[in-house]
Amino acid sequence: MAAPGAGVPLRVVSYNIHSQRDDTAALAAVVRAAAPDVVVVQEGPRRFRWRQKSAALAESFGLVVAAGGLPALGNLLLTSLRVRVTASRCQRFPLTPGRHLRGAAYADCVVGRGARFTVAGSHLSTDPAERPAQAELFARGLADAPWPVIAGADLNEGPDGPAWATVAAGRTDAAVATDRADRLTFSCGNPSRRIDALFVDPRITVVDYDVVDTPETRRASDHFPVLVDLLLPPTD
Repeated sequence: MAAPGAGVPLRVVSYNIHSQRDDTAALAAVVRAAAPDVVVVQEGPRRFRWRQKSAALAESFGLVVAAGGLPALGNLLLTSLRVRVTASRCQRFPLTPGRHLRGAAYADCVVGRGARFTVAGSHLSTDPAERPAQAELFARGLADAPWPVIAGADLNEGPDGPAWATVAAGRTDAAVATDRADRLTFSCGNPSRRIDALFVDPRITVVDYDVVDTPETRRASDHFPVLVDLLLPPTD
């Protein structure tokens, strides 16, 4: 585990919520119990009335919508009122015929007394042939961010995959930083893979990391949530 230094604390959850097809009361309870400042959602609302559904999801978590939704193909960024969002943008990856559209969401934020960061989220393809190109586009988006990056993603492959390596390059894998890379994130019914990750700029200190495995998380989705405590460097 990285030793905490001077900085601004931030709690982040990255969570594939399985399109809210499971126990939504358990889902809300899981996130509220974590008390995060930021939630990076994969498989959030992306179809009919997605704005209202995204706002309702955020409200159930006690948060507000920062970015994403349909323009980011279901990648959704939510924040507490402690976090101020200064800019946001969405990215769509090129469509492979016969496959699902994929994308990413980004939000530039400030918390505390001038600690600035960019939070991003993505959900890469289940097809190993198209994942590497999507990972490259996501990595470029992260490289273009104006502030230290926090990136949560369902990569649909493990740490030995090429897409994972592309996104991880030059960034800290929060699980590795805390010696908890053995914590599996998928599936809740039969945990066998670590395909969900949180990567951060090396200037950000990883204080703690957990994959939350409880009776509620097993009812809430087919993925376990990744919960990470960080210390951000002051940037003002």
